Amino acid sequence: MLGEYRIAGRRASEIVTSVERGVGAGELKPGQLLPPMRELAVVLGVNPNTVAAAYRTLRERGVIETAGRRGSRIRSRPASTARGTIRVEAPPGVRDVGQGNPDPSLLPPLHEALAEAARRYAERPGLYGQDPVDPRFAALARAALDADGVPDGPVAVTSGSLDAVERVLSAHLRPGDPVAVEDPGWGSLLDLIPALGMKPVPVALDDEGPLPGELDRALAAGARALIVTDRAQNPTGAVLGPDRAEELRAVLTRHPATLLIEDDHGHAFVDEPLHPLAGATDSWVFVRSTAKAYGPDLRVAVLTGDAVTVDRVMGRLGLGPGWVSRLLQQAVAHLWATGAVDPRAVARAYGERRDGLVRALAARGVSAHGRSGMNVWVPVPDETGAVARLLQSGWAVAPGARFRIASPPGVRFTVSDLTMDDIGPAADAVAAAVAPAAARGYG
Repeated sequence: MLGEYRIAGRRASEIVTSVERGVGAGELKPGQLLPPMRELAVVLGVNPNTVAAAYRTLRERGVIETAGRRGSRIRSRPASTARGTIRVEAPPGVRDVGQGNPDPSLLPPLHEALAEAARRYAERPGLYGQDPVDPRFAALARAALDADGVPDGPVAVTSGSLDAVERVLSAHLRPGDPVAVEDPGWGSLLDLIPALGMKPVPVALDDEGPLPGELDRALAAGARALIVTDRAQNPTGAVLGPDRAEELRAVLTRHPATLLIEDDHGHAFVDEPLHPLAGATDSWVFVRSTAKAYGPDLRVAVLTGDAVTVDRVMGRLGLGPGWVSRLLQQAVAHLWATGAVDPRAVARAYGERRDGLVRALAARGVSAHGRSGMNVWVPVPDETGAVARLLQSGWAVAPGARFRIASPPGVRFTVSDLTMDDIGPAADAVAAAVAPAAARGYG
């Protein structure tokens, strides 16, 4: 049944660790059948309830799946497998429009900001015991949040938005807890939740964000948290408008114990106004990353929220890395203070390409979504076929499977590297890829 691998442990946590170690080492293969609980209990010399608790944790973490009398097996695709592996490698001569990266020409140069941070460091070196958040960084971040109507709260700093989301979820939830997420949504987030042992609950959305009725059903069914993107939703480009935000706040008010996590993914490269939901529940955080507007390698995100949540995040951060480099915080503060990025100009540059592609597709009878940001989401009847045909036409797109749970098939097209001359050929290729295949007759 398990070949040469032997599960070990006297406690449930030890049995879980043993199975996960076997999966990670490749000694327990996908689809491999695990021993019945009573049989393993006899082998290990433990109570069957101990094995049952271990199997339950493994199911919650997405490591195994149980099919009634057919027993428990290692999942064919364990939750730790990254959706990022569902990608199309662009061979030579093929345009890669699936990575989701910003246009490097629209990112600000960093040499002056880093030099300024180094100068400040020379005056006051960063040492143990100092405030983990640079005061100038915190003041500028808080002022920008105030200007956008985000409720008052302490400021924390994390290594990117996904780091912030992980720390917040871990601070409030436990393995097995359901988390409401946008569907389609950010692939890395859809990987993170099961990796934490939690259960993603899909919430359908349109161009204005999550549908209120779908969210209400998810929360009524027991979802303990909601993660929502305010602007430039990945992959659809959805934006929370004022009416939709009001409707969602009303839903959240009826479920005040919900943990609300807002990701302002579009800050500084989207010119759509912000309509935050923050404050509609007792526990909330608002996350703002520097990645898309200032550079993915900066790895700096601002987090604010209710005092208890932020304190938990900062306390746990202090027990791990301690703090996000104050040198990086000071560099980002310099970029903010000097207006290194013109959000309207950057938004206009992405908007011309994105809107141009959406219009060109519409002219060819293809529906697409992309209200903001740098991505266009194209629903397709046959995802695998569309991806393959686009690759043959010279375009490597992101397969929709990276972003979907229950939503229909689609592909994501990132416009960052496009010129206006590329719009027509790209739209032609997409239109040809999504067209029904010609019927074939056989004599």
